[in-house]
Amino acid sequence: MCEQRPSAPGSPAGRWLSSAVTGTASPPQPRRRIFADLTPLRTSADYRRLWVGSTISWLGQAMTALAISLQVYEITGSSFSVGLVGLFSLVPLVAFGLYGGAIADTVDRRKLGLYSSLGLTGLSLALAGAALLDYHRVWLLYAVVALQAVCGALNGPARSAMIPRLLPKEQLPAANALNSVTMTTGMMAGPVLGGVIVGWWGYQAAYVIDAVTFGAALYAMWRLPSMLPEGKQGRASVVDGLRFLGTRPNIRMTFFSDLAAMVLAQPRALFPAIAVLWYGGDATTVGLLVAAPAVGALLGGLFSGWQGRIRSHGLAILISVAAWGLAVAVFGLTRNLWAGLFFLAVAGCADTVSMVFRTTMLQAATPDGMRGRLQGVFIVVVAGGPRLGDFLAGTAAELTSPAVAVTGGGLACVLVVGLLAARWRDFARYDARSPQA
Repeated sequence: MCEQRPSAPGSPAGRWLSSAVTGTASPPQPRRRIFADLTPLRTSADYRRLWVGSTISWLGQAMTALAISLQVYEITGSSFSVGLVGLFSLVPLVAFGLYGGAIADTVDRRKLGLYSSLGLTGLSLALAGAALLDYHRVWLLYAVVALQAVCGALNGPARSAMIPRLLPKEQLPAANALNSVTMTTGMMAGPVLGGVIVGWWGYQAAYVIDAVTFGAALYAMWRLPSMLPEGKQGRASVVDGLRFLGTRPNIRMTFFSDLAAMVLAQPRALFPAIAVLWYGGDATTVGLLVAAPAVGALLGGLFSGWQGRIRSHGLAILISVAAWGLAVAVFGLTRNLWAGLFFLAVAGCADTVSMVFRTTMLQAATPDGMRGRLQGVFIVVVAGGPRLGDFLAGTAAELTSPAVAVTGGGLACVLVVGLLAARWRDFARYDARSPQA
């Protein structure tokens, strides 16, 4: 763990520390910002390397994901076979997410992140080698996807649990907003680059580039200090992590609120039907509908400077999740494409705000020895919630109509969030200055 130097008495941080001890003054207000707060990148070289490495590797992973889907379709000519790629990824990610978190609470998180990144690098090289040798077998692609999910389930909790050890808690919202920019940029730019590279140089080029991009992540992990979990060492039980979660209502509420949004108000599976029935469009229209929430999410991350001034993280989560549901509901009432894209972008922006504060609360209010396991639960919720939402939206649309499914789902999200807030009223009073799980 990086040791923090004590602040000088005359510095702003020193004055805040003195006032916190004496109780004679309030901490200074953070400087007003519009754009994303880059303070974590300036103050922590370890976090800066980790962020840059993650940004580069996310682009490579998104390129590979597209390349695998294209290659599966070329081999099989079946959309169903392409859909199985998601299943082969989801099942290991959910199954190993909890155990990956437990492992992250037992071993050196730096080594776990390093070895799992090495595993992902090796899998990309295996894909590249098979493509160069013209060994085109769909079973191999499915196996690699499953193993990638296992490595990701080990890497994610370890990497997320590192961040509170690298930064003070007041910088966590800014760090999580920067991380959202990384993920959204990768999801937007990676597939575009992947399509261009596959078209020009073939699948092997995309896989090789992905393996090379992991070099930045490996270097960042290698430069980190040892990250052994604090507190009791030894076996970390998944069951103990779930029991801990059962006694922490504020942390549970972060998961409940996200599930309300992703399960009840997830219109993604209906975009192909909506493009045709509402807008008379085609595949290009579907692409616009898919891209709109990502654009809003990216803008939410880029214009996140105000988030560092928010202390009521619970209230911010409730408002942003309700805003997601309301934006989705209004989208279901629109029949103008540009208005629909606007409300989807609003929903994506609200989702990013919710994610920043949910992640910050999870990191700040959880003891270090439990962070890996709860990050594992976070992975399961984030991975499983949207898939369950796709199923629910598709079923509701089949029984009624896409409009009823979308608008009804959005309004149901708002209603459920209101009921959750009424049931656990302390969540809205959560204060980031004194985190309580």
